[in-house]
Amino acid sequence: MSYNNLSVRVGADIGGTFTDVVLEHGSGQHSSKVLTNNSNPEQAIIDGLRKVTQIAGVGIEHIDQLIHGTTLATNALIERRGAATAFITSLGFRDVIEMRTEGRFEQYDLNLSLPPPLIAREHRYVVAGRIAASGRELVALDENELQRIATRIGERGYQSVAIGFIHAYVNAAHERRAREIIAAEVPGISISISSEVSPQMREFERFNTVCANAFIKPLMASYLQRLVDRFRDEGGVCPVFMMHSGGGLISVESAIEFPVRLLESGPAGGAIYAADFAAGYGLDKVLSYDMGGTTAKICMIEDRVPKTARSFEVARTYRFKKGSGMPVSIPVIEMVEIGAGGGSLGWVDEMNQIRVGPESAGAEPGPACYNRGGLNPAVTDADLLLGRLDPERFAGGDIRLETKNAETAMQRAIGDRLGMDIDIAAIGICEVVDENMANAARVHAVENGKELGDFTMIAYGGAAPLHASRLSEKLGIDELLIPPGAGVGSAIGFLRAPFGFEAIRGAFLRLSEFDAGWTNRLIDELDDEAQRFARTGSTELELLREIKAYMRYQGQGWEIMVTLPDREFKNGDEAEIRKRFEDEYIRLFGRALDGIDIEIMTWSVQVRSRLAEPRKVVPVGTETPRYSDERRRIYDAREQRFLDAAVFQRDDLQAGDLVSGPAVIIERETSTIVNNRFQAIRQSDGCLLLRLKGKTSD
Repeated sequence: MSYNNLSVRVGADIGGTFTDVVLEHGSGQHSSKVLTNNSNPEQAIIDGLRKVTQIAGVGIEHIDQLIHGTTLATNALIERRGAATAFITSLGFRDVIEMRTEGRFEQYDLNLSLPPPLIAREHRYVVAGRIAASGRELVALDENELQRIATRIGERGYQSVAIGFIHAYVNAAHERRAREIIAAEVPGISISISSEVSPQMREFERFNTVCANAFIKPLMASYLQRLVDRFRDEGGVCPVFMMHSGGGLISVESAIEFPVRLLESGPAGGAIYAADFAAGYGLDKVLSYDMGGTTAKICMIEDRVPKTARSFEVARTYRFKKGSGMPVSIPVIEMVEIGAGGGSLGWVDEMNQIRVGPESAGAEPGPACYNRGGLNPAVTDADLLLGRLDPERFAGGDIRLETKNAETAMQRAIGDRLGMDIDIAAIGICEVVDENMANAARVHAVENGKELGDFTMIAYGGAAPLHASRLSEKLGIDELLIPPGAGVGSAIGFLRAPFGFEAIRGAFLRLSEFDAGWTNRLIDELDDEAQRFARTGSTELELLREIKAYMRYQGQGWEIMVTLPDREFKNGDEAEIRKRFEDEYIRLFGRALDGIDIEIMTWSVQVRSRLAEPRKVVPVGTETPRYSDERRRIYDAREQRFLDAAVFQRDDLQAGDLVSGPAVIIERETSTIVNNRFQAIRQSDGCLLLRLKGKTSD
């Protein structure tokens, strides 16, 4: 068969435990799941490519597009595994990244623990020079001192430099000049400047973001270049694109320059995957639930669009506590992420309580049942002991699970410590991890003023279908979808993502002093930047544009996001902008405030390519009960006992087939547990719709 006229596209997602590779072409979709190679992560992608192309009968040279997302950048920050980095900042601002905002996220904790700054004090340097908030130069940059700093940077062997000056988001002249001086003195050194990485107000967040970019830049540049080279060595000739945290695709070259934009690239693909099915089913309120080997992610999707933000936190020291992590101010698909994956380890704390995570067994050595040297029990071990996993058919049979290893690890780490048998210890681990995820979802919903009972859950990732029906019970959610390919959902999401980029800039404007000409020039500059990154060298893409402003009443400390009309502004448009702001303010807080001026603090232009309309799915009208002779004992937490469950192969189910819980539905990359209170109906597109028994479709 010739594939010359078929578009062959591949999505590759590196997770903490597994690397997922999905190939789509005219005859269908194929996937592979291999253990992540932590020391040589690109090897896992190559291994997955070899497997999936062999399955599909396609040569690697026939691939037209390779799209990649990864958690490697995030893990490097969490593990503080980056380049030797120096930070150069304005005189008087050396300790900003250590002092933070001086806010106490846990007011009464006398032993409050903050994450240490990414760059220690001895590696932070200051230089005189000052730009005003208006952009006017107050004090000239001390170039002689910069020259001395550049010499010390060369002598001390730094690999990367971050530059962050006060008010550089308004006027970047000093940062650019500093970059020129450092580059001339230390040729080839990696340099990041805050006015390009995160040109927004609030110096702590901006400085921390540019430090993060500089810290991981050499590491990610080396990795991405190795990946491209290995792909070429295998015969690949197509371009390689990267998924970024905002849910769009950019070139490898852009990703190398701004690797901080990759921090949530894998989870972003999963949110797009869920949003695509939400659109197909006409669902306006969706809670996406992604549980892989290392973490679990929860994202709210309304009107078929994932919730977004312009900042997020990495490596929180307190669970669910905003302010306890490392802030990164970049556009991102907003989600709650906790250390609750299949590889998350169970342990007993000093109060003799079972805890799970955040430490993970990862791919090396993996859970104890992987038989790769793991000695501590993980969530996967507990799932195995509770009958949720088949030891012979895990990962399509590529990994054989050793039940005896899981029993030994569970007994030693939990059973012996608490005087309980293995089954009860496994139940404890699973209930703790499920409650952790439920708490995260509840907090996220409360912060956004939402009631989760109105939402449909879409679950994906290798471990999510195992836990989704129990999580739905805890959250009061009546319906959930398990899409086809759920075990490799993020990688499939890469193939649904648009080319796109969001350019963002802090620029202060009082609405009472609205200047249409100034506003239009600013938006044109942002549009040029966004288009340059989104087009990735192509002039043929049709790009859609959205303009947003982050606004507040004068005197307030934080802004809300307001969508602005996409047209050229004229003087007098401030009335419409005020109305848009007040409408959004009323939606969020109940009423507007009279007689107070409005300030625009930050502007954003987002462009993206037009996506194909998702195929609309009509729920099946006729349901046919299915039965199976294969049985397995699985533990039902609500019933608090083991139940005799029917076992089905997902590929054997036809549209309209109804499976009543308790049941296990097996597929290559995962298994779906149908609790006793649920029934599963296979839909025409291959989705499994899990619905409470007795509940009818609307």
